[in-house]
Amino acid sequence: MKKKILKIVGGFLLLFIVILVAAPFFLEGKIAEIVKNKVNNNINGTLDFEDADLNLFSSFPNAKLRLNAISLINSAPFEGDTLFSADRIDLKMGLTQLFKNASEPIAITSLIIEKANLAIIVDEAENANYDIGKEKGETDTGDSSQSSGFRLALESYEITDSKIRYSDLSTKTHLTLTDLNHMGNGDLSLDNSELDTNTNAFVSFQMDSTNYLKNHKIQLDAKIGIDLKERKYSFLENEALINQLPIVFTGYVKVNEADQEIAIDFKTPSSEFKNFLAVIPEEYSKNIESVKTTGNFEVQGEFKGVVDEKHIPTFSITINSDNASFKYPDLPKSVQNVHIDVAINNTSGIAEDTYVDIKKLSFSIDEDRFDMTSKIVDLLGNTKVNAHVGAKMNLANLSQAYPMPSDLDLKGMLDADVTTAFDMASIERKQYEKTKTAGNMALRDFEYSSEEIPNPVKIQSAKMTFNPNTVTLNEFKGATGKTDFESTGTINNLLGFLFNEEKVEGNFDLKSNTFALNDFMVEETDSEEGTTSEPEEKIKIPSFLDCNINASANTVLYDNLTLKDVSGNLKIKDESAILTNMTSSLFDGKMAFNGEVSTKTEAPVFAMKLGMNGFKIGETFKALELFNVLAPIASALQGKLDSDIELSGNLNDDFTPNLATISGKVLAELLATDINADESKILSSLGNKLNFINSDKLNLQGLKTALSFENGVVKVKPFTINYDDIAIKVAGSHTFDQKLNYTATLDVPAKYLGSEVNSLIAKIDDSELEGLTVPITANIGGAYGSPTVSTDLTSGVKKVTAQLVAVQKQKLVNEGTDAAKDLIGGILGGNSSENDSLEAAESNNGVQEAIGGLLGGGAKTKDTANTGQETSGQEKDALKEAASGILGGLLGKKKNNDDTEKAKDSVN
Repeated sequence: MKKKILKIVGGFLLLFIVILVAAPFFLEGKIAEIVKNKVNNNINGTLDFEDADLNLFSSFPNAKLRLNAISLINSAPFEGDTLFSADRIDLKMGLTQLFKNASEPIAITSLIIEKANLAIIVDEAENANYDIGKEKGETDTGDSSQSSGFRLALESYEITDSKIRYSDLSTKTHLTLTDLNHMGNGDLSLDNSELDTNTNAFVSFQMDSTNYLKNHKIQLDAKIGIDLKERKYSFLENEALINQLPIVFTGYVKVNEADQEIAIDFKTPSSEFKNFLAVIPEEYSKNIESVKTTGNFEVQGEFKGVVDEKHIPTFSITINSDNASFKYPDLPKSVQNVHIDVAINNTSGIAEDTYVDIKKLSFSIDEDRFDMTSKIVDLLGNTKVNAHVGAKMNLANLSQAYPMPSDLDLKGMLDADVTTAFDMASIERKQYEKTKTAGNMALRDFEYSSEEIPNPVKIQSAKMTFNPNTVTLNEFKGATGKTDFESTGTINNLLGFLFNEEKVEGNFDLKSNTFALNDFMVEETDSEEGTTSEPEEKIKIPSFLDCNINASANTVLYDNLTLKDVSGNLKIKDESAILTNMTSSLFDGKMAFNGEVSTKTEAPVFAMKLGMNGFKIGETFKALELFNVLAPIASALQGKLDSDIELSGNLNDDFTPNLATISGKVLAELLATDINADESKILSSLGNKLNFINSDKLNLQGLKTALSFENGVVKVKPFTINYDDIAIKVAGSHTFDQKLNYTATLDVPAKYLGSEVNSLIAKIDDSELEGLTVPITANIGGAYGSPTVSTDLTSGVKKVTAQLVAVQKQKLVNEGTDAAKDLIGGILGGNSSENDSLEAAESNNGVQEAIGGLLGGGAKTKDTANTGQETSGQEKDALKEAASGILGGLLGKKKNNDDTEKAKDSVN
């Protein structure tokens, strides 16, 4: 019997284990679907998650459901915004909850949320993105008995490594909690219970562009009494840490249908002055445990009243310290005579009526003293400020008494006495005439060092006068690196810059003996993980400036250039610098330029017009990479240059042009130019191909040429260079990567083409051939350093030679024909005398001989008789044959064309 019972029990146990193992495979899909449906049917939004894992063993006898990659997306009016996301959520519940039907609520006993991100937004119309619950009857389930879906019966919950961001655009309020870790334990299924909680996070709070807290560490250990029937939450045993300042508090919060009641008192548990240092962020207050203090510091206050759409609780907060001091053990000086008397109050429950009264805030270091009083009313409305600041301090003493940041090193003497009264509405509307500011501030021998600037800024003297509407900069002398500066001017909106995020507006006169652009370059380091790139130096035009500057400098150092006597107008606005009527001396010439430079985009851009007069060509093209790229032949030129240039494109980080991006055009005129062909492989290669040209003697005086360039290609408008009596026409293009594509067409006089051509011209002895020119084309390709030059010189010489030979042939034929006509005409007509016949025959000795042979059988010509020379037998035969052909033509006899041509060739 016992064995049978054991078998039955064992069978049931085995079946139970099998069910526990198999159930997750059957229930995971169902649970995931139930969770999504229950939530999505009750909200105006969409809950989704990547997958759901169900485990019945790790938390037995409870079931554990894990949801991965959860997101909750808003519907209109915040459609598409992510209200909530988390890496995972663990839900613990009883096993029986898994088998409920879809209409029954699921009771959750434990909740764990990891790496959550909650983004709460209230827009300007006061719509809240967390208001996603559907109204009664709005759920679309088809079942009127559908419940709300979930019932919290929590015994514990935990939120780890999470972030909460609250932004109220209607009140310009922003609260952020980062690195949030919160946990609580208690039975929330009971009507009355106690919840033990522990919270730590970093908090930042900003209201109306003013940062009140920035990454302040907070910690809260609180035991909260919960009365679910009364919806009242009481703070029983509570202690909070703000940075390192301890605060204890008691009270309650009661949630009503239309409002919430609040009654909370708080204070510091002790009155040591260390409490004041504890408010300061830990990175600045350092190790306050070792700081020696005297005097007191107390914070206490209360919040009482109701919270609804129109009211906040009234409150009173006081901060007091009387004749306190502190000294850090590793610093030589102490801060003494610390007096703090500050009250923050609201007595009406209307948020706009909150005010801050700084009755006294003062301290001294040795003989230095700082005093401030201020009253700020309507803190959350049209804030009104009335303040006075008086200071006479050696700024170097600050770091001698207080642990300043390692990259901040202040030096100098400050003397200030300033009173101001203004309201924020007037500043926002730029109605500065309604503000009242008066007083003076002077700073001398000031020195400021920071990692944000490459060199310390040294201000020899600065004096400002505060007027009701403006601030007059009476004197401002200083230096940084190689740069010195001296400025005067007027700031139109200092209060707007300080309190309303406005840009500094003003007019200034700036003078400098030496202004080095590199002194304003900063290193930017790529902070992305895994990058190993070196820090880059970049120049950025300040985004907070909107000012007009009349500038002049004796010397400006820009890259490897030294500009002299620079003057003109500089307008800085919207991260752009607009230059107008700027002039400078450079390379013994004068330069005028107008244009704009902007660093607003990732890559700085520029557009510029330059007028250059009398620039030394050699120095210009050696120093400026752009010019050397535009005109590679210029390295061989000596003399001066006038030029008008328009160009635009991107700048490199050091403000030099990025050649791959620029485009523009150039109109240039060369003045008094000499040429050294040895300095240019292009010219020397051309001279080697055309040995009748000496490149050093090219005449470039007054040469005007135009260039245009874009996408890395420079196109040259055709121009003509003169070389003695040779005109050279040049056209083509080249690329920024040094590829050449040019043609040079030369009208070469025939006299340069060698003895053969000139001998032919002399034989022809025709005046029309004296100005004969031959077009020769030189094609220039290859690269700057290794150009290739090819010409059609040989073919040109052959062509002109052939032309001259043809002319000579035709001339001889024409002359022989005319002489023959005259002689034969005389013979046949019988009217010509012997002398006439002889004169006609003298026109061509060869023809005369031929005619004489035909008619008289070997008669001598007039010239032969005079010289005593006789024509050889071979020449006679040739001339006879030619004459026969000519006569045959004249007399109408047919003769073979080949024979005629052969006769003509014999003459030649």
